[in-house]
Amino acid sequence: MRRGFFYISGLSLVVLFFGSRALSAEPVDLKTDTGVIKGTLEIPNTPEPWPVVLIISGSGPTDRDGNGPIPATKNDHLKLLAEGLASNGIGSLRFDKRGIAESAKALAKEDDIRFETYIDDVVQWGKQLQKDRRVRSLIVLGHSEGSLIGMVACQKLDAKGFISISGAGRPASELLLSQLKPKVPPAMFEEIKSIVEQLKNGKTVKDAPPYLNSLFRPSVQPYIISWFKYDPGAEIARVKIPTLIIQGTTDIQCSVEDAKLLDKSCKNAKLLLVEGMNHIMKKVPEDQTQQIKSYGDPSLPIVPEMLERMVAFIKGLEKK
Repeated sequence: MRRGFFYISGLSLVVLFFGSRALSAEPVDLKTDTGVIKGTLEIPNTPEPWPVVLIISGSGPTDRDGNGPIPATKNDHLKLLAEGLASNGIGSLRFDKRGIAESAKALAKEDDIRFETYIDDVVQWGKQLQKDRRVRSLIVLGHSEGSLIGMVACQKLDAKGFISISGAGRPASELLLSQLKPKVPPAMFEEIKSIVEQLKNGKTVKDAPPYLNSLFRPSVQPYIISWFKYDPGAEIARVKIPTLIIQGTTDIQCSVEDAKLLDKSCKNAKLLLVEGMNHIMKKVPEDQTQQIKSYGDPSLPIVPEMLERMVAFIKGLEKK
């Protein structure tokens, strides 16, 4: 397949029907061995069946709308994405991660979770969607950490396409160190580096200092070990379906270089760089104050030009 490259500038004159609302949203459940995971099926106001995008959220305690548990992390980026897709005739399903929000009871203990648990959840959601007569085709979309989860899940699903947004192009161990190095004192960074190396080698760390407990508490270490095993470049190389890699140029969590690494590894990929778009798909300059403010601002829309290209990609899959 011919590879493609898009670069969107802030001067785009394309107008989307972005403000129109979907006809309805429907609650959906996924029953698992450890409890029920709750989700929302966003329904377009167009005749069924529709293409449906399975939306996978990023890292941390993230709910189906893309929000964290405190007001400073409520920005609705995944909800806005789902509504934008529905306004263009594309359905979507988004869900609370197990252990989070309405899916809290699906996780008894933090130390029970593994990276593969999230992959399995996505696979089960995908299979459930494909049994729904209203679903014409399945597209898997992963945001941030969800990008890696999605590219592995795609290998186990009969999906029509895959979309990565703000996904890492390097193993999580490398990404974590690159994010922390400029933010912590050199002595602390050396401690972090030592802990990361041990976890990367599959060894839990019993003597992590208390001030690093939020990162490396004992209950989360098994999850980190399972996460560190995956190399996004190797995983996306195994994705054989059409793939769209989206990356904003003002993302302070993942870089344009990460997107280029993914693109280089995937023969079926198109790379879309969005000028001025940050990690949560909103137009924000690189200024740290404005970036932080955007993470708590649900009134700020996602970038319309990005949605336009995504819609075109999905509708293009329907013709293949």
